[in-house]
Amino acid sequence: MGNALRLLYEKSLEAVVITEGGSVEPRYTTTAPEVSALARDLLNFERTSLVPEDLSQHVVSSRKAQVKWYGKLLQAWKEAKPRPKTPEEVARLIVETLSRHQKADVEGLLEFYDLPHPTIFEEISTGVPTRLLEGVKFEMHTLPVDGNKVPDGDGLYVYVNTNDPRESSNIPRAVLMAAVQRSKARAMKNYARADELRKKIIESGYRVIDFQNEEILAREYRIRLRGIDAPEMLMPFGEEAKQELAKLVHGKCLRVLVYGEDQHGRCVADIYCNGIFAQEVMLKKGLAWHYVAYDLRVEFATWQKEAQAKRTGLWVHSNPEKPWEWRKKNKR
Repeated sequence: MGNALRLLYEKSLEAVVITEGGSVEPRYTTTAPEVSALARDLLNFERTSLVPEDLSQHVVSSRKAQVKWYGKLLQAWKEAKPRPKTPEEVARLIVETLSRHQKADVEGLLEFYDLPHPTIFEEISTGVPTRLLEGVKFEMHTLPVDGNKVPDGDGLYVYVNTNDPRESSNIPRAVLMAAVQRSKARAMKNYARADELRKKIIESGYRVIDFQNEEILAREYRIRLRGIDAPEMLMPFGEEAKQELAKLVHGKCLRVLVYGEDQHGRCVADIYCNGIFAQEVMLKKGLAWHYVAYDLRVEFATWQKEAQAKRTGLWVHSNPEKPWEWRKKNKR
């Protein structure tokens, strides 16, 4: 079995067996049948580009559209870390991956695999602005995000390809020269010099990244999610907030709408991940406060009230300490 197929089954499907007829079938052990069924169909799609014949009985879109879904699902499955193991995790992956598609199709796909409708399907909207909102200064589209670059529940580090028109005209000459010299040093196997130049590039706020088997120069940005304030890491639910944001963005290319810069040099921004609004997720899951001192959006207050009413996340406590008050009390 090739590397791609091994990745597909890793940690979610135990193994495969070859039947007497020569077909490849999953060996069902502790894996839920719903999970195994999707994994089997994705494996078949990767090998044949075919989707299940009877899927059309459950969805409204064409076979051509279904092929596009399975291409997206296959990619999302491979990139998921950890890979989904339960029906609930698989359902969430489908909903988040196909968030821009018709609700009837997503519901039909869940029904086809006998998967539950996750809460996020009903509660998290997928509306993405079709134009820049008032106050947005510029828009960025990131390279896939590393979940390990999420320090807490309201901040993250992202990289933007310098081939982007907005970036290409602003690269310092010293960084460009260092990138060219590093490439030459590596070609000559002068790795000590290459590492020295790499450090110089990083110190300038850039990084050479291996992306799709190609080295590209990318600019690093520190992002602060606008309008919310998550618990600090030493506060209750601080770790949970960090993990939720990391899970949401890991491996995804984000749409970032930047409103400005804060006192720490971070871009204050709205984050959209596969059509899902990150701030909405954090507020509805009770893992952040609406930061009314800096953002008065009515929907943010509504999402927080919903979480409070359900006693979700940090609202399991009747009067949780606010992070801005905690920082003031613990200021060094």
